[in-house]
Amino acid sequence: MDDIDTVEQALHTARALVLADLAAREVAAAEVVSMVEDSVTHRRWWVEQWPEGVSYVAGLVAQDVQDALLERYGRWPLCPVCASGDPHALDVEPELGPDPHWVCGEQGVVVAPVGGLR
Repeated sequence: MDDIDTVEQALHTARALVLADLAAREVAAAEVVSMVEDSVTHRRWWVEQWPEGVSYVAGLVAQDVQDALLERYGRWPLCPVCASGDPHALDVEPELGPDPHWVCGEQGVVVAPVGGLR
């Protein structure tokens, strides 16, 4: 498999994982899917510049979409762990690394892998 196939596979996987999380939380409207596509386009360029970062793409796309949603709609995905206090979003950890997970930053609890929200 050559580098282009590896990049495209990583981008398609990232898209699918983030779309699964959006669908699981019922926020996969057309304009939100467009945010995912925008992120994938941006991250294609990014990983072409830094091929060693290919395994980080899923977490970065998740963070990009989370940031875009915050600017336009509010926090996403909301933490299902903390029943009291102000609603807060889950964080993607590691911020720049392979095997990204959604984590409650306040409790330090791993909620699900990116793509595994229910």
